[in-house]
Amino acid sequence: MRKTAQQNISYEKSIKNWPKDDRPREKLFKEGEHKLSNTELLAILLRSGVKGQSAIDLARKIIQKFKTFRNLSHTDLTQWKEFKGLGEAKIAQIRAAIEIGRRFQEEEIKQNKPKIKSAKDVIEFMMPRMRDLKKEVFKVLLLNSQNQIIEIIEATEGTVNQAKPIIREVLQKALQYFSTSLICVHNHPSGDPKPSREDKIFTDELVQAGKVLQIKVLDHVIVGGSDWFSFVDEGEF
Repeated sequence: MRKTAQQNISYEKSIKNWPKDDRPREKLFKEGEHKLSNTELLAILLRSGVKGQSAIDLARKIIQKFKTFRNLSHTDLTQWKEFKGLGEAKIAQIRAAIEIGRRFQEEEIKQNKPKIKSAKDVIEFMMPRMRDLKKEVFKVLLLNSQNQIIEIIEATEGTVNQAKPIIREVLQKALQYFSTSLICVHNHPSGDPKPSREDKIFTDELVQAGKVLQIKVLDHVIVGGSDWFSFVDEGEF
């Protein structure tokens, strides 16, 4: 009898037994994904719940713990232990979906070719991508003569504490894309965007090398959490 009662509880919680208009997937196709709550969107990614909980119940608890999708994107497995029955496959689905969203935004930037007028423009485009990375990653915005982005390249990935972008590699890519200028962007996982001595040396060497090839280095922006540093804004150029 106990087993049957447990099965009945799980059966009642199953989303399949909800009215069709209340089911997240059906609601998405009927009203559009923009109409769904964060909990409903997450429930669709989860696809199914765990013992005694529907996907909606589980999604609600996950949102309550992590608050935002951004927080979900930089968690490790130890932070999921309280969700019994939630395996690595579902966690991977969630993190992969968030990464798809970030890459979609980056593709939009490339296609729309926005014009860069200041470091704030750079931050608007790049901070969502770079502020939560666990390692230092070095990206380069390649610009045309109108200061429009024609490509975003990742020059190198370093350890948690340092990235050593290769000047020759950066300038070679600029020449490959017929770029007339570029902006460097990298992150500090520590959350402190203040440039290191190495950051300053690299920037100076890149600026000088760029002059030889007539490729102007417009700025070097460092992202640290929700803060940032611009070499141009701070008078370092």
